[in-house]
Amino acid sequence: MLLHRRFPIPTVLALALACALQPAARAADAATPDGAAAAPGHVKNLAGIHVVATAPRAAEMPTHASLKAIEPKSIIDQAYIDNNAMPMDNYSSIAALAPSVVDVEPNGPGLGNNKGFVIRGMGDGQYNLTMDGIPVGDSNDFTHHSSNYFMPQDLGQVIVDRGPGQASTIGYATFGGTVAMQTRDPLARTTTEVYGGFGSFATRMAGVKFNTGRLANGGSGYLDYRRLRSDGYLSGANVDRSNVVAKFVQPFGDATTLTVLAMRNTNGGSNAAIVGATSYPYVSDGNYPYTSGMQGQMQVFGKRYGLSNDPRSQAYTGYNYDHFNSDFEYVDLASDLGVVKLDNKLYTYSYYHRGWNGLDPNGGNMDYGQLSGPAGSTGDGTFPAGLGTPNGTVYGDNNIPGQKMYLLYRNWGDLLRLSQSLGPGELGYGVWANKQLYHRYEAEIDFTLGGALNPILKGGDPVTQATDRRIDGTFWVIQPYLQYAWHITDQLTFTPGLKYVTFKRHDVAPIQQKVRTAFDYSQTWKKLLPSFDLHYAISSEWSAYLQAAEGYLAPNENLYYVANPTTADQGIQTEQTKNYQLGTSWQNGTWSLSADVYAINFSNQVTSRKVGKETFFSNLGGTRYRGAEVEGSVYVGSGFSLYGNASYNKATVNSTGLQLKKVPKTTAAAGILYHAGAVSGSLLAKHVGVSYGETGVDANGNPALVYRLPAVTLVNLSLNYTLQHRALLPRGSTFGLRVTNLTNQTPFVDVTSSGNGVPLFYAVAGRAVMGTFSLPF
Repeated sequence: MLLHRRFPIPTVLALALACALQPAARAADAATPDGAAAAPGHVKNLAGIHVVATAPRAAEMPTHASLKAIEPKSIIDQAYIDNNAMPMDNYSSIAALAPSVVDVEPNGPGLGNNKGFVIRGMGDGQYNLTMDGIPVGDSNDFTHHSSNYFMPQDLGQVIVDRGPGQASTIGYATFGGTVAMQTRDPLARTTTEVYGGFGSFATRMAGVKFNTGRLANGGSGYLDYRRLRSDGYLSGANVDRSNVVAKFVQPFGDATTLTVLAMRNTNGGSNAAIVGATSYPYVSDGNYPYTSGMQGQMQVFGKRYGLSNDPRSQAYTGYNYDHFNSDFEYVDLASDLGVVKLDNKLYTYSYYHRGWNGLDPNGGNMDYGQLSGPAGSTGDGTFPAGLGTPNGTVYGDNNIPGQKMYLLYRNWGDLLRLSQSLGPGELGYGVWANKQLYHRYEAEIDFTLGGALNPILKGGDPVTQATDRRIDGTFWVIQPYLQYAWHITDQLTFTPGLKYVTFKRHDVAPIQQKVRTAFDYSQTWKKLLPSFDLHYAISSEWSAYLQAAEGYLAPNENLYYVANPTTADQGIQTEQTKNYQLGTSWQNGTWSLSADVYAINFSNQVTSRKVGKETFFSNLGGTRYRGAEVEGSVYVGSGFSLYGNASYNKATVNSTGLQLKKVPKTTAAAGILYHAGAVSGSLLAKHVGVSYGETGVDANGNPALVYRLPAVTLVNLSLNYTLQHRALLPRGSTFGLRVTNLTNQTPFVDVTSSGNGVPLFYAVAGRAVMGTFSLPF
């Protein structure tokens, strides 16, 4: 935490930091190094400057900034989550209104994993996700699963930190920033809360939360359980989710606190929200790869199509199913030892995913017997050559081919942070160590024969010939860091730091992915990452910062999917960024504003090329990110507040000069919020500009962006009424109405590709209405 003392500041620096941008941004309390924030409304005296941690009503805004920020950061507080979030929202849909953020929820908010949460053009796997300061991520590519973590009832904050942070910012990928989830603290009073909601798509959720209140020994805790069930917006995309969280905080004297937390999540249902739907004739600029004119699923069955109810189809709901189990536990010891302050988290978390799918649910025998007319349609239930996978296994030409898989991993780790006063500042140091054990498997099966293995390769053991991959791996991460917050003056703090990152991956695979041979290989990557920032407290209402730092992205496991990785990835460097950011924050009793400009250079992009039968990886090129962001709110009186943000994000691929695919150049949000007495509500809109789904070629063979994804503005409505006096129901009982996508906009917003080159489009989920309730006892 940065401290400031009152002392004159040189005029040149004041002009450089304060005048480069117009005064902007409301302030609230910034997160501590592991992301924890002070309670709303808490007042701190920082060496002569009186700082209010959270501005009036700031906690109720969709996002707010911080006076102590050293890089662009948007904070979403508990008050906003309680009054505006859907009961089943994930962190991604909660943070969707933040500047430079694009979120795609094709099955409806909170109803399955999102299909893209992008920050400044950085996609999933290119930024950190932390839970109470602990980094989480998949074993192979460090991506995340939004519907398998905490739910809104246990979130105290969601923080979108758009930068690599200081040396103390740890994780798999500080490359594009950090999305931090902070759990709520237990209440001081004993309560039992029954809550839930019901609404569109047969969605219903019910939960109960028990707070112990403060016990005789000073400790307090809560236990929270809920179950969510829904048919989902997409056909066949049903959801059945259970989530339980327990947290207990025990102080020992005035200087030591022990916190224990455990979360378990179970999620099952058809995977329509994952596989998407085809839509061939959609692209209007002529740059799509097919000339057959054949209609896709969305043209035939509508944008709500996800999976089929025809057992002859590889897209049949009964063949496409996933089951997820995840858990997250830690023990945190925080103590002021006098000279040194200590915070140590010992933790474990796991993710167990088992799934089944048709071999090509977006391209093979998907009710196409119903199609007629367009060129390329056979009209007999088969799929045109080259555009998908027909039915057939080794056991019969009409048998339904499919796959079964699992991805199982568990992490064990420790995060140690220490700090102490030293000379004119504070010294911070620590280390993060994490060991992940993972197991990945996929095999070809025959659904017609009840899931029997389908040995697609001839000769040898049938089990082996049906197996696409079976990998047992270990991934080690060790990151020590050191930083020093030097208080040059009462108002100016300079914080340089160094972090040393080490990654070691070891795969032992009886059958390695793609190459399908036995494999035993390990490799280690290391990198020293410097950072520095200047923070200037211009006044108690206004601050500015300047930051320069390096970020990184840990190597993906796909470097191992080659016959000879010893030569294929020789000399590969970690992908990394150099970040430069300048920003300012300002607040008073009515206004709250922030603004920043940034320049990010992404280098060491990993590319591959084939020489004969050998694949070789190398570092080549990258992307230049340039942009500006502003966010703010104003209280206009009588319970009404106005909120808005805007961003310009230019992401230029060095090799082509084109905008990065799936990255809109503009985003914006605006709305009105009301809270007075028993009534609260909001009407908020998020605008996402035009983007393109893929990079292709034009008529002259030059690189060009294809699959134009139109701009869209989504409007959400929230209304709440809270009983002020006990009557038939307890005082504090709340009833609410939530409407997402109020104007029912459903354009295409994302496109990916199936394994057979079929384009898969995702549309915005249509309007959803939900009634909510909360009854405290």
